[in-house]
Amino acid sequence: MPNEQNLIPPPQPGEVRNPNGRPKKYVSLLKESGYKLSEINDTIQAMMAMDMDELKSVWDNPRATILEKTIANAMMTSLKKGSLYSLETLLSRAFGNPKQMTELTGANSEPIQIIINDKL
Repeated sequence: MPNEQNLIPPPQPGEVRNPNGRPKKYVSLLKESGYKLSEINDTIQAMMAMDMDELKSVWDNPRATILEKTIANAMMTSLKKGSLYSLETLLSRAFGNPKQMTELTGANSEPIQIIINDKL
């Protein structure tokens, strides 16, 4: 049974509960800043090989680009929180998602047969 003190009443017509909308992802923000996708991917790949001290030195470097600082901050924050969300996003952006396998079977779990008739 829900605690009635914690319930929020439904929004009234015209009421906006999240005026700024969903926050944009790192790559979208970086693209808006003028970086090319290839530059973003190259930087992510290079920074994924860094340890925490190297990431901190990038963050502390006044000559580091916004791209490098943004990626370093995302990686350090994820590692400190123990969350893999930002790292997973950066990895999938740089290296792509792994292939997903699907096994198909017919009725009664029998293999599906494909017959090709090339005598047309």
